[in-house]
Amino acid sequence: MSTTTFERKPPIKLAELSNLSTAQRAAIDDVLARLGQLPGALLPVLHGIQHALGHVPKDAVPIVAKALNLSRAEVHGVVSFYHWYRSEQPGEHVVHLCRAEACQAVGGRALEAHVKTRLGIDFHETTADGRYTLEPAYCLGNCATGPSLLIDMQLKGRVTPERFDRLTGAVV
Repeated sequence: MSTTTFERKPPIKLAELSNLSTAQRAAIDDVLARLGQLPGALLPVLHGIQHALGHVPKDAVPIVAKALNLSRAEVHGVVSFYHWYRSEQPGEHVVHLCRAEACQAVGGRALEAHVKTRLGIDFHETTADGRYTLEPAYCLGNCATGPSLLIDMQLKGRVTPERFDRLTGAVV
């Protein structure tokens, strides 16, 4: 009878599995230091990371989970459930297009079709040149002056296809 021996290897450290840059890791550590002790810290931490990096990198999930004593599945579940969080780096400019009924009633669907055609992307995508990311919004609270959108968090109302083109400098 032969016996097989298995060599025990040291546990893998989170840093060894990560593709985060030193600057990204420092930003995540800073957010965790500032917000990690708050009651219900997960949402504030994720907002802080996205604010600092523009997105929540997938390699940040195990770091946040360990720091907050949560499972990776819990953190990933929150990141993937809320449409506001992005796991990929967005374009240079983020356009949030309102899809609520009030905006749709005053030309929102036509504006949506124009934006998608003009940029050549759909929701949750980024243009090939990295300039624009298109995201849906489900009410920007600007119903009286729809259709509305946000460009880099600046609210714009009464947006027509022509005005969109002027605002973004989009070209065919």
